[in-house]
Amino acid sequence: MSTRGTGRANGSLPQTKICQFKLVLLGDMAVGKSSLVLRFVKGQFDEFQETTIGAAFLAQSVCLDDTTVKFEIWDTAGQERYHSLAPMYYRGAQAAIVVFDITKPETFERAKAWVKELQRQASPNIVIALAGNKADLADKRLVEYEEAQTYAEDTGLLFMETSAKTAMNVNELFLAIAKKMPKTDTQNPTHAARHRGVNLQDPDAQSTRSCCGN
Repeated sequence: MSTRGTGRANGSLPQTKICQFKLVLLGDMAVGKSSLVLRFVKGQFDEFQETTIGAAFLAQSVCLDDTTVKFEIWDTAGQERYHSLAPMYYRGAQAAIVVFDITKPETFERAKAWVKELQRQASPNIVIALAGNKADLADKRLVEYEEAQTYAEDTGLLFMETSAKTAMNVNELFLAIAKKMPKTDTQNPTHAARHRGVNLQDPDAQSTRSCCGN
């Protein structure tokens, strides 16, 4: 069952502008897509994360200066049998994170295929980030950082290596995406004081709250 999470920073100030964006995660199965989202939304890591069936929906907000960027996050299943459903989730998305496992080169090749599909079929202005996950297993690395970085630069992608387990670069990845998004107010500014997000520029702002159960 899908879960919705809403981030709230301790002592965060009311925001004057609220921007809402659809973000989709794509990648092969078991690369850590759900773990990245769980770490970002709830600050948690589950060593035995259940396989996503179809897709799961979560939400989280990021504070940037006078703007709250609200991400509506669709975490898609990585199994091949669900591939045909992917366009339903990335259609209309303003951002995408394509995830691969740095210890499995075949997942990097699959990530490249997802990037091509997004560039061909998704929204023309979609912001695409490439995440080389499981950086905590660097001693088992089979995809070199430089190789992925060069590919990302050549294809116009954001790129970071991440670890959902240690939280390395997870918040930073979503913050980098938020900075790339157009800051057009998509909600009534009179409601802005009700919306508070996680200020990822404040290392103490890690509190999150789930408003529905699994």
